Amino acid sequence: MKYILLMNAPKAGFETYRAWSKNDVEAHYAVLKRINKELSESGEFVATAGLDWPDQAKVVRAGKDGGPMTDGVFPESKEFLAGYWIVDVESPQRAYEIAARISAAPGPGGAPLSMPIEVRQVMSGPPDELT
Repeated sequence: MKYILLMNAPKAGFETYRAWSKNDVEAHYAVLKRINKELSESGEFVATAGLDWPDQAKVVRAGKDGGPMTDGVFPESKEFLAGYWIVDVESPQRAYEIAARISAAPGPGGAPLSMPIEVRQVMSGPPDELT
């Protein structure tokens, strides 16, 4: 089963990342890289990516002529999607275990961030009740 693990960060969290020391940033990414390597070696890794800063985000809708209409940035947002992993695992419990490890990646001074990670199954089609 494939799951997407969504790393959501509070707006204040994004703004403080730029103030982290080089050592704190390196320690944080070292843990995430180690997790990615272990997932690759176990065959559970599908994809991961970090996302650009929230002040670069736009919401796009189709206009009356079908062309793109952009809106944003939305400073009133409380949380932003920081990045994601897609994993292919045997059970939801395994996806939760991986999400907990990602959540515990260190922040300033090495303390675990305990960042919320939303876990959702990646569907291969519409739910049965819609077909």
